[in-house]
Amino acid sequence: MGFRVLHLVRPFMAILPEIATPDRKIPFNQKVMWTAVTLFIFLVMSQVPLYGIMSSDSADPLFWMRVILASNRGTLMELGITPIITSGMIMQLLSGANIIEVDYSLKEDRALFSGAQKLFAMIIAFGHATVSVLTGLYGDPKHIGAGVCLILIIQLVVASLITMLLDELLQKGYGLGSGINLFIATNICETIFWKALSPTTMDSGRGDEFEGALIALIHLLMTRKDKTRALKEAFYRANMPNVMSLLSTAAIFLLVIYLQGFRVELPVKSNRLRGQRGSYPVKLFYTSNMPIMLQSTLTSNVFMISQMLFKRFTDNFLVRLLGTWEAAEGTSQLNAVGGIAYYLSAPRSFSAALMDPFHTVIYVSIMLTTCALLSKTWIEISGASPRDVARQLKDQQLVIAGYRDTSMYKELKRVIPVAASFGGACLGAVSVIADMVGAIGSGTGILLCVTIIFQYFEMFAKEQGEGGGLNLEAMMVE
Repeated sequence: MGFRVLHLVRPFMAILPEIATPDRKIPFNQKVMWTAVTLFIFLVMSQVPLYGIMSSDSADPLFWMRVILASNRGTLMELGITPIITSGMIMQLLSGANIIEVDYSLKEDRALFSGAQKLFAMIIAFGHATVSVLTGLYGDPKHIGAGVCLILIIQLVVASLITMLLDELLQKGYGLGSGINLFIATNICETIFWKALSPTTMDSGRGDEFEGALIALIHLLMTRKDKTRALKEAFYRANMPNVMSLLSTAAIFLLVIYLQGFRVELPVKSNRLRGQRGSYPVKLFYTSNMPIMLQSTLTSNVFMISQMLFKRFTDNFLVRLLGTWEAAEGTSQLNAVGGIAYYLSAPRSFSAALMDPFHTVIYVSIMLTTCALLSKTWIEISGASPRDVARQLKDQQLVIAGYRDTSMYKELKRVIPVAASFGGACLGAVSVIADMVGAIGSGTGILLCVTIIFQYFEMFAKEQGEGGGLNLEAMMVE
């Protein structure tokens, strides 16, 4: 059954665009160049506005997802990496549950699976674009006209296809890492730098103030006579980026980098090469940023569905049970104030957390439990479980020092699930703390950014020092 399902993709393989696999090893400097070109194209697409937008004053249903989806409202990157991530996760789950059987040792199966992911992503992009346009996200479809609606949908679908090809370009080995990680990290870094150094002015009710926290600090110290009050305002001003949120962001960055270093080193030796020894590192963040990305995607989808239903069926009991929403003061953006969506949303500060301890306890419990369970589940469906790792080591004729082949699995089972669950819970805890201290870019965003930058750092180190010793880092979950 699984193979028949996969074979349904065959007729579409000829029309699906594909990046050819390089026929030679790409030099490191060329990889850096292609990565830079990919990043430049992404940044341009993030600034080019969609043609045909009539209005963008309505509440943004994707507001909660933009941090992790590298999207920018009203631009070609409106959908960001949503189609790629959604398609990839669903296909991985179907494959992990053996609903779709894939033999990764067969070249044809790998090509068909990749083609299925791409085709599914294009269908998701088309569906998402159509719903966005027809529900009036860019203006009333009746006023815009059918022609412009079609042009808007085409722009969004083509932009998603370009994003997909850029990701494939890096994944095939022409660049470093993956486009998804590169775009997420860039988007979050851009947000942090903008909120720190933005030269635009905003009316705060006390006169015009600079949006950027650091520029506002200098401006307030230069223009206010009372320097103590100016410092207090720069550090704690409400509804605008402040110095305290900037310091909180830096502290969370350092905390995540510190936690990245926690690992258990399992000594391994080669049965094939006598005397060859190395270590298999099981990191605290064994599943990297995947638990927090899965949790955020699931939560954000609940927010989006709840928000859209609430706007249409405000008085329905089940809709209100899922979530009730109110516009934030002075904006059209909706915030959850009741229902399940409220308990899934983070308290925005420590004072808000103390004001409603019931909400805080439920939110923290859900966050830690969900991240731990998702992390433990992900190792099973992504090929990083103790059984998978034991098989990989055996295939390379490697054994854990002091253990026979038969008992190697037991030792891995003792370490890996604990690292996955505890690491997932730690990610959730750091995200909660970051949200409560008001870190810029949200706790999830900072976690994703730091783990991705750390992966790139390891990649650079590996490329520079390739060829020495028994290197098992490649077997770690990306």
